[in-house]
Amino acid sequence: MTKRVFSAVLAATGFALALSAPVENALAQTPTLSLGAGIHVIRAEVAADDETRMRGLMFRKSLEANQGMLFVFTETSRHCMWMKNTLIPLSVAFIAEDGEIVNIADMKPHDETTHCAARPVPYALEMDRGWFSARGLKSGTRITGLNKGPASR
Repeated sequence: MTKRVFSAVLAATGFALALSAPVENALAQTPTLSLGAGIHVIRAEVAADDETRMRGLMFRKSLEANQGMLFVFTETSRHCMWMKNTLIPLSVAFIAEDGEIVNIADMKPHDETTHCAARPVPYALEMDRGWFSARGLKSGTRITGLNKGPASR
């Protein structure tokens, strides 16, 4: 390998690492909230501003057991989710103000198909694909703890 090619590879590697560092640092500082779904406890990262909602779970390679992301929207609406730049399969539960799951959609990695709430909601909760169904959670199930403030990690 010539010096010029080696230098280009090193520069590209350093650039890629520099780009990934802000993403990892931002993830480490996302506030969390403990939610309940029947007997199940969920550790949810809270995406409550434009930046964290837009990033969502993009570029993640996995989630820990019972870990997810709660999207808190500024308005109650028929919000939609998609999977651009998302590496892992997810299920999303659209949740009403009172904590009732309105509907759940399964989503595929890298798919830009939109999955929307069946009616206006202020929350969406993303978990590993199949997490809700594996626990018998469906439309009508209540998620508790939504009105508590997030606790930082």
